[in-house]
Amino acid sequence: MVRQPKYVVIVNALQQRIEDGTYPQGAMLPSETELVREFKASRPVVVRALDLLRQDGWIDSHQGKGRFVLGIPRQEQRRGRERNYAVLDTVESADSQLLAAGVVPAPPRAASALRLETGTPVVARRRLVLVDELGPIELGTAYLPTDLAEGTGVGSSEPLGEGLLRHLTARKGAQFDHVSEQISARLPAGDEASLLQVRPRDPLLTVLLSVCDRTGTPLLAVDVLLPASRHELEDVYPLG
Repeated sequence: MVRQPKYVVIVNALQQRIEDGTYPQGAMLPSETELVREFKASRPVVVRALDLLRQDGWIDSHQGKGRFVLGIPRQEQRRGRERNYAVLDTVESADSQLLAAGVVPAPPRAASALRLETGTPVVARRRLVLVDELGPIELGTAYLPTDLAEGTGVGSSEPLGEGLLRHLTARKGAQFDHVSEQISARLPAGDEASLLQVRPRDPLLTVLLSVCDRTGTPLLAVDVLLPASRHELEDVYPLG
């Protein structure tokens, strides 16, 4: 059994207590020190869990006073991903090319994101996304465990009529909660330079996504390549 990250355990426990009324609206949450002691976690882990709850609208914080329960947030109040990737969200249409679909041995990056052994059979779907004025902007491959892909169109060469996440939710009842995102950079390899229409020495941004359910279990992995010259990643986050 895969152990959940400690911050996910804390988030789930506090959400459950808010939902069942243990911590009613307006109640003050236990202090960071009390949560550190209860969950046997480090203070940074507790702070991360509390910040996720704040971003999702479950709690609010008041400097010098503590953190207070707001209640169960409406779905539209919950935080969204800072960035969207076409391989996850957009319909496969004329502005994209499906390059491959089917069962493959899990490469090391995908296996790591899915917490599988390298070489485990998975279903992969590789897609190139183009924009008229820019050309190719994204080369993405989604990797799914075979049991999740079974009964869906992910392994088929036919275009999906909806985004990948929506397709898996409709076909399998998958419930996606959050994404772990790792961003790095490297030079093109294999056919990547020709597909993305870049020079062999042009840098690519690489994004590895692990898409998880509420328990922190990874349901699918997505390996995305972005030409650095056609993308600018921006994020905003609080200090303190």
